Amino acid sequence: MSIKDDVNYIKNELNSEEKFLESFVKTERFFKKYKKLIFGLLIVAIVGSVSFFVKSKIDESNLYDANIALNSFLEKGDKNSLEELKEKNRDLYEVALYLDAKNEFKSANINLKYLKELLDFQVAILNSNQTELDLVSKKADFLLKDYAIFNQALMLVDSQKYEEAREHLSKISEDSRAFELATLLKHHLVTK
Repeated sequence: MSIKDDVNYIKNELNSEEKFLESFVKTERFFKKYKKLIFGLLIVAIVGSVSFFVKSKIDESNLYDANIALNSFLEKGDKNSLEELKEKNRDLYEVALYLDAKNEFKSANINLKYLKELLDFQVAILNSNQTELDLVSKKADFLLKDYAIFNQALMLVDSQKYEEAREHLSKISEDSRAFELATLLKHHLVTK
């Protein structure tokens, strides 16, 4: 019985080794067949990782340089910094244009939607331009839409167009922060 057990044990060991060798040969064949593809994927993965790391470092450096240029422009009014900012970070460049235009009460060629709308709104209020303010307030997604409507009503009150002012004030929704101001102005218009 022990000899029979030993023979079975040896058979099992040989089967295990045979399976191991068979899987090794299959793996070797697979590797030889797809060797170029495997090396190509490894190279692409390595180059991709290195490229991603380098690009993130360059972007970080550009952002740092852009922030320095923005600070230099804001503090000193340096136009060279503005050009550097235009090259390094377009969004910060447009923020600088917005701040510059806002300080000088003029329009600027800004492409960032909300900054452009805010600048148009501020210029319209400063110039007391009713039509520009009307255009801004009619934009459905304008951030300060209700406040723009309120300012239109104020301009109409200054022009003694009280009925039109009431109509504008009725456009302000009750959940708006400008509603309280509108209510106060409506109370004032009761006597007009």
